[in-house]
Amino acid sequence: MTDPAYRWNGAAIDLDAYLARIGFDGERAPTSATLRRLVCLHTTKIPFENLEIILGRTIPLDLSALQDKLIGRRRGGYCYENIGIFAAVLERLGFGVTGVSGRVTMGATEGLRPATHALLRVTTEDDERVWMVDVGFGAGPLEPYELVPSAGEFTLGRWRFRLERRVGELDTELWALHQFGRDGWLERYTFGTQPQYRIDFEVGNHFVSTAPRSPFTTRPFVQRFLPDVHYVIDGTTMTTEYPDGSGDTRELELAELPKVLSEIFDIDLDEADAATLSEGGWLLR
Repeated sequence: MTDPAYRWNGAAIDLDAYLARIGFDGERAPTSATLRRLVCLHTTKIPFENLEIILGRTIPLDLSALQDKLIGRRRGGYCYENIGIFAAVLERLGFGVTGVSGRVTMGATEGLRPATHALLRVTTEDDERVWMVDVGFGAGPLEPYELVPSAGEFTLGRWRFRLERRVGELDTELWALHQFGRDGWLERYTFGTQPQYRIDFEVGNHFVSTAPRSPFTTRPFVQRFLPDVHYVIDGTTMTTEYPDGSGDTRELELAELPKVLSEIFDIDLDEADAATLSEGGWLLR
C-alpha cells in the first residue's frame, strides 16, 4: 500500500531498541525466515494484557506511546497495540504489510460479533506467499500462517490450528482460524482480507477499551503464550494449558496478582499500580 493512511510510521520506530526487547539478533531482511523468527520472539516475549484499562487509563495507539509502553516500560498490550508496533517494525524492514480486521467468536455459533481484532497480512521479498501474522491475540500462533484455501489443519511448534476458507456476506472472502485446546477444536475468530486503515483500528480500540460490553473493561485479562505452555489470568482465575489439551485452573488471591504477573507474565507494576490492582475495585464494575 502506498497510501500514507495505510502505512505504519516505520521510519520512526527505534528498531535497535525493539529488537533488543524481543532478543532478535538475526538478519534484518524482509524474508520469510526473518518473519517467522520475529513473530515467535514477539509473541513469547511481549505478553497480552489489558491492565492499563483496569488501572483507569486510556490506550493510545500512536507509535511513540506504543514504544514507551511495550519497549521502554517492558509492558504488554492487546491486539491493536501489538500489531501497531509490529507493523511498524515490518514496514521498516521492507516487508509488505496490510492490516485486516477479525471477529472474535471463541466457539459462538449465533449472532454477529463486532470486528474488534486486528491482524496483519504480510508479504516477503523471497517468495510470493501471503502470510497472516497474529501477534496480538495472546494465544499464538508462534509463527505466521500461510493464507491458502487448502491449508486445513497445521501445527506450529507443538500447537495445533486449522484454517478454513468460507464465503462471507455478498460473496466476500472469509477465513476462520480454529485452535485445539482443553475443549477440543474451537473457532477463535473469523477475518476477511479487505485492507483496513489505521483509523479503523482507532475506532475498534476505543470500543474495546471503554465500552461496558467489552470484556476488557471489567476485569484483568492477561496471557503469556510459550512453545510449551499457555498461561491466562481472567479476573482472579488462572489457567495453565498445554499443547495436548491438558491443563489446570486455580483461583488467585487479590494480593497474589502483582507477584504472579511478575514471575509468570514478566509484567512488573510499580508500587502504586500493584496496590490499585490488589485492592480489587474492578470487582465492583
